[in-house]
Amino acid sequence: MINRIKSFLSGLKARQGGPLEEDGDDQVRLCAAALLVEVAWLDQDFDDGERRHIVELLGGRFGLTTEEAETLVAAAEEKVHAATQILPFTRLIKDRFSHVERIEMVEMLWQVVYADGVLHDHEAALMRQIGGLVYVSDQERGAARKRVLARLKSSAG
Repeated sequence: MINRIKSFLSGLKARQGGPLEEDGDDQVRLCAAALLVEVAWLDQDFDDGERRHIVELLGGRFGLTTEEAETLVAAAEEKVHAATQILPFTRLIKDRFSHVERIEMVEMLWQVVYADGVLHDHEAALMRQIGGLVYVSDQERGAARKRVLARLKSSAG
């Protein structure tokens, strides 16, 4: 597993043509993936369906292949398990994403929250916390949530 992660990060470094920097695009991807994994783990049931959903979201957002996105999720899981708080992840997202990209990130997080069809209180609390830390207003966070719910309703019905 560690070798796959190192290989993934080396591949990203080669595509960028420079050293892997602490605040580079690789770190932004890793922080975004870590937040998605954190939200998925919150209900203590990070199943294969949620994992596939995160892989699809990351692939679409960052233009990654399925294998690259799977490796990124594995690296994010290690980051989340080693982390004691989400602040390092949210700080990098706040600093490196535009306001629109931060709203899109919150929308991706809502998609993971609703992957199991249920919003738990602790998930709602974490979403409020993340929204504040990445400077997405309550109104914008609520609108992102409504867009996700509307998509889920239209795909189910």
